[in-house]
Amino acid sequence: MLPAMHPELTRRTFALGVAVAAAGAGLPVVGTVSAMAADGDTKHKALVVAAGACLAAAEVCHAHCLKLLGTGDTSLKVCAPLVSATIPVCQALVRLAVLDHGRLKEFAKACLNVCADCETECRKHEGHHAECKACAEACAVCIRECKQLISA
Repeated sequence: MLPAMHPELTRRTFALGVAVAAAGAGLPVVGTVSAMAADGDTKHKALVVAAGACLAAAEVCHAHCLKLLGTGDTSLKVCAPLVSATIPVCQALVRLAVLDHGRLKEFAKACLNVCADCETECRKHEGHHAECKACAEACAVCIRECKQLISA
């Protein structure tokens, strides 16, 4: 239950406050933003959710790549920089989609290409690494949503 001393505080403003506080602390906020988009009136809900899921999967995949590289296993040395590039691109895509930014379609084209590179590389490893499979699948969904936006 929300504090009674703030009657104007809604779930949405509370979630936004948590997201802002987390961002200020350097914590990831995509889950919060994606959840708000799914509940709210965001014009690009499907894109926000897809890009948020892609970002989350890319974070997990990147951590997995770094872990393996740290043990001397270089099988994911090509994957690591590609997934590393996917992270900030999807984060920016979420932000631009939530804002319905005027350059969203242009940015979605670039994001589509970055995600396609990541998906292609992750597909090479999906049989051995669940993290790569999840990332490839999330990239595919994000690519589909980007294409849908671009063609609209």
